[in-house]
Amino acid sequence: MSRELLVLRHGKSDWGSKAARDFDRPLAKRGRKAVKRMGRWLCEQKRWPDRILSSPALRTKQTALGLCRQAGLPAELISYREAIYEADIGTLLNVLAESDPEATRVMLVGHNPGCEELVAHLTGQSIPAESQSPPLPTAALAHLAMPDDWARLERGCARLLALIRPRELE
Repeated sequence: MSRELLVLRHGKSDWGSKAARDFDRPLAKRGRKAVKRMGRWLCEQKRWPDRILSSPALRTKQTALGLCRQAGLPAELISYREAIYEADIGTLLNVLAESDPEATRVMLVGHNPGCEELVAHLTGQSIPAESQSPPLPTAALAHLAMPDDWARLERGCARLLALIRPRELE
């Protein structure tokens, strides 16, 4: 397995914002802090993505851009894909299949339940959960070893290398 996938759930959103639609909800202060932590982790681990595929919802845009700023990555790495917003596994697999065939490390910035379901599908097992917390809380990152072909992602084809939750990095 020579490719890697970084699945990042967006940071904590601001439910108290005056956004008229779910799509327009921004990150909360706690979400911005968690994204900074994850960006620092990427730098420390030297796990920079070649490409970032992100939902265009405001909170995922802010997550992807904040991560790039913190990790010193160019924002041009980000490709916003409408299909990622509220996506199911099939849609997320299609988005990955369309990614750059030359990219060896791709990051997908999205939403739950899609992110959790994608990781479970690719690894063939459910994500280990902490008590009182979802398996993939906001701003958590799953790092997967992937097969060589982005278009052939069968159930259980990947191996979970790491699961990083922002509170573990405090």
